[in-house]
Amino acid sequence: MSGPARAGGGYRVPFARRGSVVGERDLAALAELVHAGGSLTSGVWRERFEERFGGRIGARHALSVTSGTVALELATRLLDLAPGDEVIVTPQTFQATIQPLLGHDVRVRFCDVDPDTLNMDPGVLQSLVTDRTRAIFLVHYGGNPADMDPIMAVARRHGAVVVEDSAHGIGALYKGRHPGALADIGCFSFHSTKNITTLGEGGMITLARDEWAERVLRIRDNEVDGVYVPRAAPKDAPALLPWMKFADGVYRHTAVGIRGAGTNATMSEAAAAVGLVQLDGLEQFVARRSWIAGRLDQALSAFEGVRLHRAAADSRHSYHLYTFFLSAGREVRERFVRAVDRLGVEIQLRYFPLHLSPEWRLRGHGPGECPHAERLWFEEHVNLPCHPGLSDAQVDHLVWAVTRALAQAHQTPGLARTG
Repeated sequence: MSGPARAGGGYRVPFARRGSVVGERDLAALAELVHAGGSLTSGVWRERFEERFGGRIGARHALSVTSGTVALELATRLLDLAPGDEVIVTPQTFQATIQPLLGHDVRVRFCDVDPDTLNMDPGVLQSLVTDRTRAIFLVHYGGNPADMDPIMAVARRHGAVVVEDSAHGIGALYKGRHPGALADIGCFSFHSTKNITTLGEGGMITLARDEWAERVLRIRDNEVDGVYVPRAAPKDAPALLPWMKFADGVYRHTAVGIRGAGTNATMSEAAAAVGLVQLDGLEQFVARRSWIAGRLDQALSAFEGVRLHRAAADSRHSYHLYTFFLSAGREVRERFVRAVDRLGVEIQLRYFPLHLSPEWRLRGHGPGECPHAERLWFEEHVNLPCHPGLSDAQVDHLVWAVTRALAQAHQTPGLARTG
Protein backbone atom coordinates (compact mmCIF):
# COMPACT_ATOMS: atom_id res chain seq x y z
CA MET A 1 0.00 0.00 0.00
CA SER A 2 1.26 3.46 -0.80
CA GLY A 3 -0.03 6.97 -1.36
CA PRO A 4 -0.13 10.23 0.59
CA ALA A 5 0.39 9.74 4.30
CA ARG A 6 -2.27 12.25 5.32
CA ALA A 7 -5.66 13.15 3.93
CA GLY A 8 -6.81 16.76 4.14
CA GLY A 9 -3.95 17.67 6.45
CA GLY A 10 -5.05 15.20 9.13
CA TYR A 11 -3.93 11.73 10.11
CA ARG A 12 -5.07 8.87 7.92
CA VAL A 13 -5.19 6.70 11.04
CA PRO A 14 -6.06 8.94 14.02
CA PHE A 15 -5.81 8.07 17.66
CA ALA A 16 -9.23 7.66 19.28
CA ARG A 17 -11.44 10.74 19.42
CA ARG A 18 -14.28 8.36 20.18
CA GLY A 19 -13.67 4.97 21.74
CA SER A 20 -17.00 3.53 20.61
CA VAL A 21 -19.48 4.04 17.80
CA VAL A 22 -22.55 6.23 18.35
CA GLY A 23 -25.31 5.19 15.96
CA GLU A 24 -29.01 5.08 15.24
CA ARG A 25 -29.93 3.13 18.39
CA ASP A 26 -28.31 5.81 20.55
CA LEU A 27 -30.23 8.52 18.70
CA ALA A 28 -33.49 6.55 19.03
CA ALA A 29 -33.01 6.31 22.80
CA LEU A 30 -32.49 10.06 23.00
CA ALA A 31 -35.60 10.69 20.91
CA GLU A 32 -37.67 8.42 23.16
CA LEU A 33 -36.41 10.24 26.23
CA VAL A 34 -37.11 13.71 24.86
CA HIS A 35 -40.58 12.89 23.54
CA ALA A 36 -41.59 11.25 26.85
CA GLY A 37 -41.64 14.70 28.43
CA GLY A 38 -40.15 13.65 31.76
CA SER A 39 -37.18 15.00 33.67
CA LEU A 40 -33.89 15.23 31.81
CA THR A 41 -31.92 15.37 35.05
CA SER A 42 -32.67 12.15 36.88
CA GLY A 43 -35.16 9.33 36.59
CA VAL A 44 -35.78 5.86 35.24
CA TRP A 45 -33.03 5.89 32.58
CA ARG A 46 -30.35 6.50 35.18
CA GLU A 47 -31.81 3.83 37.45
CA ARG A 48 -31.90 1.32 34.59
CA PHE A 49 -28.35 2.12 33.57
CA GLU A 50 -27.04 1.68 37.11
CA GLU A 51 -28.93 -1.58 37.59
CA ARG A 52 -27.82 -3.01 34.25
CA PHE A 53 -24.20 -1.92 34.73
CA GLY A 54 -23.97 -3.32 38.26
CA GLY A 55 -25.54 -6.60 37.18
CA ARG A 56 -23.17 -6.94 34.25
CA ILE A 57 -19.97 -6.57 36.23
CA GLY A 58 -21.23 -8.21 39.41
CA ALA A 59 -21.07 -5.19 41.71
CA ARG A 60 -23.25 -4.93 44.82
CA HIS A 61 -23.78 -1.20 44.19
CA ALA A 62 -23.26 0.80 40.97
CA LEU A 63 -23.90 4.55 41.18
CA SER A 64 -23.53 6.83 38.17
CA VAL A 65 -21.73 10.17 38.39
CA THR A 66 -20.69 12.94 36.02
CA SER A 67 -17.18 11.67 35.21
CA GLY A 68 -14.55 9.09 36.06
CA THR A 69 -12.60 11.83 37.84
CA VAL A 70 -15.58 12.49 40.12
CA ALA A 71 -15.84 8.75 40.83
CA LEU A 72 -12.20 8.76 41.96
CA GLU A 73 -12.76 11.88 44.08
CA LEU A 74 -15.70 10.20 45.82
CA ALA A 75 -13.69 7.02 46.34
CA THR A 76 -10.97 9.06 48.05
CA ARG A 77 -13.53 10.75 50.30
CA LEU A 78 -14.85 7.38 51.43
CA LEU A 79 -11.41 6.47 52.78
CA ASP A 80 -11.55 9.17 55.51
CA LEU A 81 -7.79 9.60 55.29
CA ALA A 82 -5.99 11.17 58.24
CA PRO A 83 -2.58 12.86 58.53
CA GLY A 84 0.15 10.24 58.63
CA ASP A 85 -1.78 7.64 56.65
CA GLU A 86 -0.04 6.00 53.68
CA VAL A 87 -1.50 5.23 50.26
CA ILE A 88 0.23 3.06 47.66
CA VAL A 89 -0.40 3.97 44.01
CA THR A 90 0.66 3.06 40.50
CA PRO A 91 2.77 5.56 38.53
CA GLN A 92 1.56 4.33 35.12
CA THR A 93 -1.86 5.92 34.72
CA PHE A 94 -3.67 9.15 33.90
CA GLN A 95 -3.24 11.85 36.52
CA ALA A 96 -6.91 11.69 37.63
CA THR A 97 -6.32 8.30 39.28
CA ILE A 98 -4.36 9.80 42.15
CA GLN A 99 -4.93 13.54 41.81
CA PRO A 100 -7.45 13.66 44.72
CA LEU A 101 -4.65 12.54 47.06
CA LEU A 102 -2.90 15.89 46.53
CA GLY A 103 -5.52 17.42 48.81
CA HIS A 104 -4.70 15.15 51.76
CA ASP A 105 -1.85 15.19 54.24
CA VAL A 106 -0.86 11.59 53.54
CA ARG A 107 2.28 9.82 52.40
CA VAL A 108 1.91 8.55 48.84
CA ARG A 109 4.17 5.66 47.88
CA PHE A 110 4.57 4.79 44.20
CA CYS A 111 4.69 1.07 43.40
CA ASP A 112 6.71 0.08 40.34
CA VAL A 113 5.02 -1.79 37.50
CA ASP A 114 5.36 -5.25 36.04
CA PRO A 115 7.49 -4.72 32.88
CA ASP A 116 5.24 -6.93 30.76
CA THR A 117 1.84 -5.49 31.73
CA LEU A 118 2.54 -1.97 33.09
CA ASN A 119 0.23 -2.87 35.97
CA MET A 120 1.12 -2.65 39.65
CA ASP A 121 3.68 -5.34 40.56
CA PRO A 122 2.34 -7.41 43.50
CA GLY A 123 5.87 -8.28 44.65
CA VAL A 124 6.89 -4.62 44.88
CA LEU A 125 3.58 -3.82 46.55
CA GLN A 126 4.31 -6.23 49.38
CA SER A 127 7.61 -4.47 50.08
CA LEU A 128 5.89 -1.06 50.38
CA VAL A 129 3.09 -1.95 52.81
CA THR A 130 3.43 -0.73 56.39
CA ASP A 131 1.13 -0.57 59.41
CA ARG A 132 0.15 2.93 58.18
CA THR A 133 -1.08 1.75 54.76
CA ARG A 134 -4.76 2.65 54.42
CA ALA A 135 -5.41 2.23 50.69
CA ILE A 136 -4.05 1.00 47.36
CA PHE A 137 -4.92 2.71 44.05
CA LEU A 138 -4.30 0.70 40.87
CA VAL A 139 -5.29 0.75 37.21
CA HIS A 140 -5.97 -1.99 34.67
CA TYR A 141 -3.54 -0.47 32.20
CA GLY A 142 -4.86 -0.29 28.65
CA GLY A 143 -7.56 -2.86 29.46
CA ASN A 144 -5.12 -5.56 30.56
CA PRO A 145 -6.34 -6.67 34.01
CA ALA A 146 -3.98 -6.25 36.94
CA ASP A 147 -3.06 -9.44 38.81
CA MET A 148 -5.72 -8.92 41.45
CA ASP A 149 -5.53 -12.10 43.55
CA PRO A 150 -2.07 -11.45 45.05
CA ILE A 151 -2.81 -7.73 45.34
CA MET A 152 -6.00 -8.41 47.28
CA ALA A 153 -4.19 -10.95 49.46
CA VAL A 154 -1.66 -8.29 50.48
CA ALA A 155 -4.43 -5.75 51.09
CA ARG A 156 -6.49 -8.11 53.22
CA ARG A 157 -3.51 -9.06 55.39
CA HIS A 158 -2.93 -5.39 56.19
CA GLY A 159 -6.51 -4.10 56.27
CA ALA A 160 -6.04 -1.78 53.29
CA VAL A 161 -8.86 -0.68 50.96
CA VAL A 162 -8.22 -1.33 47.26
CA VAL A 163 -9.53 1.15 44.68
CA GLU A 164 -9.64 -0.07 41.08
CA ASP A 165 -9.41 2.63 38.43
CA SER A 166 -11.32 0.63 35.83
CA ALA A 167 -11.55 3.40 33.23
CA HIS A 168 -9.69 1.12 30.80
CA GLY A 169 -11.09 -2.12 32.14
CA ILE A 170 -14.69 -2.26 30.98
CA GLY A 171 -14.99 -5.24 28.65
CA ALA A 172 -11.95 -6.98 30.16
CA LEU A 173 -12.02 -10.11 32.31
CA TYR A 174 -9.78 -11.35 35.12
CA LYS A 175 -10.20 -15.10 35.58
CA GLY A 176 -13.80 -14.76 34.44
CA ARG A 177 -14.56 -11.76 36.67
CA HIS A 178 -15.04 -8.13 35.72
CA PRO A 179 -12.75 -5.25 36.70
CA GLY A 180 -14.57 -2.89 39.02
CA ALA A 181 -15.92 -5.79 41.09
CA LEU A 182 -12.57 -7.34 42.02
CA ALA A 183 -11.78 -5.11 45.00
CA ASP A 184 -13.51 -2.73 47.42
CA ILE A 185 -14.23 0.26 45.16
CA GLY A 186 -14.30 0.50 41.36
CA CYS A 187 -14.22 3.69 39.31
CA PHE A 188 -15.24 3.87 35.64
CA SER A 189 -15.05 6.60 33.01
CA PHE A 190 -17.41 7.03 30.07
CA HIS A 191 -15.35 9.80 28.48
CA SER A 192 -15.61 10.09 24.72
CA THR A 193 -12.43 8.05 24.23
CA LYS A 194 -13.39 5.13 26.48
CA ASN A 195 -14.77 1.76 25.36
CA ILE A 196 -18.31 3.02 25.91
CA THR A 197 -19.43 6.62 26.31
CA THR A 198 -22.31 8.56 27.84
CA LEU A 199 -22.29 11.50 25.43
CA GLY A 200 -18.67 12.45 26.07
CA GLU A 201 -18.54 12.51 29.86
CA GLY A 202 -19.83 10.33 32.68
CA GLY A 203 -18.67 7.80 35.21
CA MET A 204 -19.68 5.05 37.61
CA ILE A 205 -18.54 4.11 41.09
CA THR A 206 -19.04 0.51 42.17
CA LEU A 207 -19.03 -0.42 45.84
CA ALA A 208 -19.04 -3.50 48.03
CA ARG A 209 -20.31 -1.85 51.23
CA ASP A 210 -23.84 -0.63 51.88
CA GLU A 211 -22.72 2.27 54.09
CA TRP A 212 -20.41 3.55 51.35
CA ALA A 213 -23.28 3.49 48.86
CA GLU A 214 -25.41 5.52 51.26
CA ARG A 215 -22.65 8.11 51.63
CA VAL A 216 -22.08 8.38 47.87
CA LEU A 217 -25.81 8.88 47.27
CA ARG A 218 -25.87 11.68 49.85
CA ILE A 219 -22.79 13.41 48.46
CA ARG A 220 -23.86 12.97 44.81
CA ASP A 221 -27.30 14.43 45.46
CA ASN A 222 -25.99 17.63 47.07
CA GLU A 223 -26.64 16.67 50.67
CA VAL A 224 -24.29 16.90 53.63
CA ASP A 225 -22.09 13.84 54.07
CA GLY A 226 -23.41 13.21 57.56
CA VAL A 227 -25.74 11.17 59.72
CA TYR A 228 -29.40 12.20 59.94
CA VAL A 229 -31.03 11.46 63.30
CA PRO A 230 -34.86 11.71 63.54
CA ARG A 231 -36.40 13.70 66.37
CA ALA A 232 -39.34 12.31 68.25
CA ALA A 233 -42.51 13.88 66.85
CA PRO A 234 -45.57 14.64 69.02
CA LYS A 235 -48.26 11.98 68.85
CA ASP A 236 -50.79 14.42 67.43
CA ALA A 237 -48.39 15.84 64.80
CA PRO A 238 -49.72 15.69 61.23
CA ALA A 239 -48.00 13.37 58.76
CA LEU A 240 -45.35 15.09 56.66
CA LEU A 241 -44.96 14.78 52.94
CA PRO A 242 -41.56 13.42 51.75
CA TRP A 243 -40.24 16.85 50.80
CA MET A 244 -40.99 18.13 54.33
CA LYS A 245 -38.47 15.83 56.02
CA PHE A 246 -36.44 18.70 57.49
CA ALA A 247 -39.45 20.80 58.48
CA ASP A 248 -39.87 21.65 62.16
CA GLY A 249 -36.66 19.87 63.08
CA VAL A 250 -37.87 16.40 62.15
CA TYR A 251 -34.24 15.50 61.41
CA ARG A 252 -30.97 16.84 62.77
CA HIS A 253 -27.31 16.15 62.03
CA THR A 254 -25.06 14.63 64.62
CA ALA A 255 -21.88 16.63 65.00
CA VAL A 256 -19.75 13.49 64.84
CA GLY A 257 -21.43 12.30 61.67
CA ILE A 258 -20.71 15.31 59.47
CA ARG A 259 -17.75 14.64 57.14
CA GLY A 260 -18.20 17.38 54.55
CA ALA A 261 -20.45 19.05 52.03
CA GLY A 262 -22.13 17.28 49.16
CA THR A 263 -22.02 18.22 45.51
CA ASN A 264 -24.04 17.81 42.34
CA ALA A 265 -22.60 14.77 40.55
CA THR A 266 -25.84 13.52 39.03
CA MET A 267 -25.68 11.90 35.60
CA SER A 268 -28.27 13.28 33.19
CA GLU A 269 -31.04 11.11 31.78
CA ALA A 270 -29.71 11.69 28.26
CA ALA A 271 -26.27 10.40 29.23
CA ALA A 272 -27.77 7.36 30.95
CA ALA A 273 -30.02 6.57 27.97
CA VAL A 274 -27.01 6.50 25.66
CA GLY A 275 -25.06 4.53 28.25
CA LEU A 276 -27.66 1.76 28.18
CA VAL A 277 -27.38 1.43 24.41
CA GLN A 278 -23.59 1.58 24.54
CA LEU A 279 -23.49 -1.13 27.20
CA ASP A 280 -25.48 -3.40 24.87
CA GLY A 281 -22.84 -2.81 22.18
CA LEU A 282 -19.81 -3.32 24.41
CA GLU A 283 -19.01 -6.87 23.29
CA GLN A 284 -19.11 -5.79 19.65
CA PHE A 285 -16.81 -2.85 20.37
CA VAL A 286 -14.32 -5.03 22.25
CA ALA A 287 -14.42 -7.66 19.50
CA ARG A 288 -13.49 -4.99 16.94
CA ARG A 289 -10.65 -3.75 19.14
CA SER A 290 -9.42 -7.33 19.59
CA TRP A 291 -9.48 -7.93 15.84
CA ILE A 292 -7.38 -4.81 15.21
CA ALA A 293 -5.01 -5.85 18.00
CA GLY A 294 -4.68 -9.28 16.41
CA ARG A 295 -3.70 -7.73 13.08
CA LEU A 296 -1.06 -5.63 14.81
CA ASP A 297 0.22 -8.56 16.90
CA GLN A 298 0.71 -10.60 13.75
CA ALA A 299 2.63 -7.83 12.00
CA LEU A 300 4.81 -6.97 14.99
CA SER A 301 5.62 -10.60 15.76
CA ALA A 302 7.65 -10.73 12.55
CA PHE A 303 10.36 -8.61 14.19
CA GLU A 304 12.86 -9.41 16.89
CA GLY A 305 13.18 -6.97 19.75
CA VAL A 306 9.40 -6.52 20.00
CA ARG A 307 7.39 -7.46 23.09
CA LEU A 308 3.64 -7.53 22.96
CA HIS A 309 1.29 -6.37 25.72
CA ARG A 310 -0.92 -9.41 26.26
CA ALA A 311 -3.31 -10.55 28.95
CA ALA A 312 -2.67 -13.73 30.92
CA ALA A 313 -4.14 -16.92 29.47
CA ASP A 314 -7.00 -16.89 32.00
CA SER A 315 -7.92 -13.24 31.41
CA ARG A 316 -9.19 -11.02 28.58
CA HIS A 317 -7.71 -7.74 27.35
CA SER A 318 -10.24 -5.06 26.35
CA TYR A 319 -7.64 -3.15 24.27
CA HIS A 320 -8.63 0.31 25.35
CA LEU A 321 -5.01 1.00 24.43
CA TYR A 322 -2.84 -1.03 22.09
CA THR A 323 0.67 -1.16 23.55
CA PHE A 324 3.93 -2.85 22.63
CA PHE A 325 7.61 -2.47 23.55
CA LEU A 326 10.70 -1.93 21.39
CA SER A 327 13.76 -3.21 23.23
CA ALA A 328 16.39 -1.83 20.84
CA GLY A 329 16.83 1.41 22.76
CA ARG A 330 15.46 4.93 23.01
CA GLU A 331 16.84 6.16 19.67
CA VAL A 332 15.25 3.31 17.74
CA ARG A 333 11.92 3.88 19.48
CA GLU A 334 12.03 7.58 18.66
CA ARG A 335 12.91 6.96 15.00
CA PHE A 336 10.09 4.44 14.72
CA VAL A 337 7.52 6.78 16.26
CA ARG A 338 8.53 9.64 13.98
CA ALA A 339 8.49 7.38 10.91
CA VAL A 340 5.00 6.12 11.71
CA ASP A 341 3.83 9.70 12.21
CA ARG A 342 5.15 10.66 8.78
CA LEU A 343 3.22 7.74 7.30
CA GLY A 344 -0.05 9.15 8.61
CA VAL A 345 -0.50 7.24 11.87
CA GLU A 346 -1.11 9.33 14.98
CA ILE A 347 0.84 8.29 18.08
CA GLN A 348 0.01 9.30 21.65
CA LEU A 349 2.23 7.72 24.30
CA ARG A 350 0.29 7.04 27.50
CA TYR A 351 1.18 7.74 30.28
CA PHE A 352 4.10 9.78 31.58
CA PRO A 353 5.15 8.29 34.96
CA LEU A 354 3.26 10.34 37.52
CA HIS A 355 5.98 10.37 40.18
CA LEU A 356 8.07 12.44 37.75
CA SER A 357 5.38 15.08 37.15
CA PRO A 358 5.85 18.53 38.74
CA GLU A 359 3.05 18.23 41.33
CA TRP A 360 4.46 14.98 42.69
CA ARG A 361 8.08 16.10 42.52
CA LEU A 362 6.98 18.95 44.75
CA ARG A 363 5.87 16.28 47.23
CA GLY A 364 9.35 14.72 47.26
CA HIS A 365 9.13 12.14 44.48
CA GLY A 366 11.57 11.76 41.59
CA PRO A 367 13.74 9.59 39.34
CA GLY A 368 14.78 6.15 40.51
CA GLU A 369 11.60 5.53 42.48
CA CYS A 370 10.03 3.24 39.86
CA PRO A 371 12.85 1.94 37.62
CA HIS A 372 10.71 -0.27 35.36
CA ALA A 373 8.11 2.43 34.70
CA GLU A 374 10.84 4.97 33.94
CA ARG A 375 12.90 2.76 31.63
CA LEU A 376 9.90 1.53 29.67
CA TRP A 377 8.44 5.00 29.19
CA PHE A 378 11.65 6.66 28.07
CA GLU A 379 13.04 3.79 25.97
CA GLU A 380 10.54 1.12 24.88
CA HIS A 381 6.87 2.06 25.27
CA VAL A 382 4.70 2.54 22.13
CA ASN A 383 0.93 3.01 21.76
CA LEU A 384 -0.86 2.62 18.42
CA PRO A 385 -4.42 3.54 17.39
CA CYS A 386 -6.92 0.78 18.19
CA HIS A 387 -10.61 1.66 18.30
CA PRO A 388 -13.83 0.54 16.60
CA GLY A 389 -14.14 3.77 14.63
CA LEU A 390 -11.30 2.67 12.33
CA SER A 391 -12.39 1.31 8.95
CA ASP A 392 -10.88 -1.82 7.43
CA ALA A 393 -8.93 0.41 5.02
CA GLN A 394 -7.50 2.42 7.91
CA VAL A 395 -6.49 -0.77 9.71
CA ASP A 396 -4.77 -1.97 6.53
CA HIS A 397 -2.88 1.31 6.33
CA LEU A 398 -1.97 1.11 10.02
CA VAL A 399 -0.49 -2.37 9.63
CA TRP A 400 1.36 -1.33 6.47
CA ALA A 401 2.81 1.80 8.11
CA VAL A 402 3.95 -0.06 11.24
CA THR A 403 5.56 -2.81 9.18
CA ARG A 404 7.30 -0.33 6.89
CA ALA A 405 8.63 1.74 9.78
CA LEU A 406 10.04 -1.35 11.49
CA ALA A 407 11.46 -2.71 8.24
CA GLN A 408 13.39 0.52 7.72
CA ALA A 409 15.10 -0.20 11.04
CA HIS A 410 15.60 -3.94 10.47
CA GLN A 411 19.38 -3.59 10.30
CA THR A 412 19.47 -2.00 13.76
CA PRO A 413 20.89 -4.56 16.22
CA GLY A 414 18.10 -6.19 18.16
CA LEU A 415 15.40 -5.20 15.68
CA ALA A 416 15.85 -7.61 12.80
CA ARG A 417 13.10 -9.54 11.05
CA THR A 418 12.55 -13.03 12.34
CA GLY A 419 12.68 -16.05 10.08
